Amino acid sequence: MTEHSSSSSEHVSEVDTALLDAELFLKYKAPERAFKRLRTALESNSRSIPLRERIREVCIVQKQNEEAARQCLALASLYVERDDFDNAYERLLEAKQLDKRINIATGLEAIRRARRPDLGPQAGAAQQTTSTRGATLAGDLSAINVFDAIQVIENAKLTGTLALVNDTQNGQVFFNEGRIVDAESGGEKAEAGFRRIVEITSGSFELQKSAEVFPIRIEAASNTNLILDTLRQLDEEKR
Repeated sequence: MTEHSSSSSEHVSEVDTALLDAELFLKYKAPERAFKRLRTALESNSRSIPLRERIREVCIVQKQNEEAARQCLALASLYVERDDFDNAYERLLEAKQLDKRINIATGLEAIRRARRPDLGPQAGAAQQTTSTRGATLAGDLSAINVFDAIQVIENAKLTGTLALVNDTQNGQVFFNEGRIVDAESGGEKAEAGFRRIVEITSGSFELQKSAEVFPIRIEAASNTNLILDTLRQLDEEKR
């Protein structure tokens, strides 16, 4: 057995031992000791999905939602690396449900780029400049992705229109108090329009606030659900 194989076996053994020890602690009603044992093992096995999943489960039972949410984010990243997008989807959604303050935009962008690498920003793409007069929020999509912009609008519970534009694409997303209720891009509206919005990865964006609410043409459980469902649909269309 090579040194590398021996090292790998030791790490696997350490993970298995920690999981077994944790089960014993839980059996004897000592969840704090189980959590500590798992965290100790995680220090030298930070990429272990079984360890993180078990920590997540223990935290949820113990109502430690913030820590459970952090584990969900870490797990989502690990699942994306393995092209396991369904589990990445579930963990990102769970993270948001556990802690509404968490920004999952980075995870959403990672899934989008992993699912659709063809949608990455083109090298040398022209940077767009738009008028920001009266805009509540504006920026460059190469620096701030659309998911970050949506997260800011959702957190601030803003009502308005988010416009995105580059040399070849443009679109609008309509919000009522931070909730996406409609979208339009490339002649498509509602969910179909939003699918085109997600494909806009370069150019600029700006939000114009509105005193009036918009008609509801998209009815999703949440913005996160809508985004992740859209990413799944884009992946299925590519297959």
